[in-house]
Amino acid sequence: MKPCVVILATGGTIAGISHAPAQAGYASGQVTIQQMIQSIPDLDHLAAVTGEQISNVGSQDMSFDILMRLTCRINALLGQEDIHGIVVTHGTDTMEETAFFLNLTVNSPKPVVVTGAMRPANAISADGPLNLFNAVAVAADPDARERGVLVVMNDRIHGAHSLTKTNTTSVETFLSPVNGLVGTVNYGKTVYFRFPFRRHTFLSRFSGLFCAKSRVMLPRVDIVYACIDMPPDLLDCCAVGGAEGIVIAGDGNGNMNQATIKKAVRMAGKGIFIVRSSRVPTGTVGRNVEVDDDACGFIASDELNPAKARILLMLALAEKVDQKAVQQLFYTY
Repeated sequence: MKPCVVILATGGTIAGISHAPAQAGYASGQVTIQQMIQSIPDLDHLAAVTGEQISNVGSQDMSFDILMRLTCRINALLGQEDIHGIVVTHGTDTMEETAFFLNLTVNSPKPVVVTGAMRPANAISADGPLNLFNAVAVAADPDARERGVLVVMNDRIHGAHSLTKTNTTSVETFLSPVNGLVGTVNYGKTVYFRFPFRRHTFLSRFSGLFCAKSRVMLPRVDIVYACIDMPPDLLDCCAVGGAEGIVIAGDGNGNMNQATIKKAVRMAGKGIFIVRSSRVPTGTVGRNVEVDDDACGFIASDELNPAKARILLMLALAEKVDQKAVQQLFYTY
């Protein structure tokens, strides 16, 4: 009996259409999931595939409302014994954020695979069809269980914790520079190298947060980009806007100038959570290395880049986690 895989579509370039096959510009979210499924040869050889349209937007327009609905639907589907795995089609701009959000909130050991495309559906050498074919193969594979949320792009299998987008247009845009690949998939043939190092999905403390009956409000968390002579009043703008947390995309090892540190210390003293991450593509931000986090009341992001640090902090604040416990979350997830 074939495994059953449900594709939940959210839009993105994989569902995009350009005016001409050799034109760079395109409109995201023009193709429905049913059209995509019907266009891919031999997809039914891998699994019994069905599709649902959750949204049809470019991922720059992804919202937490959509993400919460997506998580609820995934949790409901994976609670059914006859569903073996889920594929989510998604734009690449914010794919790593969605994958990480799902990695923290999906409540099942079954495979959840996020995929997309760097070229629209009608482009010369469109990459979407094979990415979706390979994603279904991974979602249908029993060996993909308990590996957390995976991202399949360009024959590579990435873990949601580690991957990041590194190029604006190349099909080889996603890399996992800190922890490496989870595996590879070549025309539906999978090879796995490892399990994720961090806690995820059914092991996550946030995995029961979103279901059909939940009414969770995610607090506002802002990201501020550090640079030479950065104005500290940027943090004031966040506070005035109602931010309960601020992630600093810091220089180097999560650094910021002294004026901003002083401002951030005052805000931390008023109960606003300050997380030091880094604008640098690889590496970790260590606690108390160049900034005295203990004295300042800051949190170090460890391996998480600013976008993912924001996701984790929002979930932690929704759960009313105190500051010391939040720091431990960054070492755990």
